[in-house]
Amino acid sequence: MKLKSDAEYRKILTPEQYNITREKGTEAPFTGKYWDCKTPGIYNCICCGTALFSSETKYDSGTGWPSFYKPLAMDKIDTETDTSLGMIRTEALCSNCGSHLGHVFSDGPDPSGLRYCMNSASLNLKTKDSE
Repeated sequence: MKLKSDAEYRKILTPEQYNITREKGTEAPFTGKYWDCKTPGIYNCICCGTALFSSETKYDSGTGWPSFYKPLAMDKIDTETDTSLGMIRTEALCSNCGSHLGHVFSDGPDPSGLRYCMNSASLNLKTKDSE
């Protein structure tokens, strides 16, 4: 599943991006570049470029992380049970390269009722101007 070696990821990612995507870290709330972003576009995996979320499904969850109520396609995101930090959560991973993206919670808006709470550092926003 992993497309690059750890050494290759270390060369192309910032230390924060590496920590979050490869070591399952997290960024502090209200600090990531996309938590309050309203720019239209597609959010891609920072590690492999897979298109994951549309800005059309992004909403302000009040948590300080970019939140979406659904991915572009359900097969773009894999989930695993995460028992770190003394909690049981659902981890969200890029289905193409296995990068840690964030977590999925069941307190999101309609129509899905889900909140895909992502780390900005795991995403790269592609806009019409950046294509």
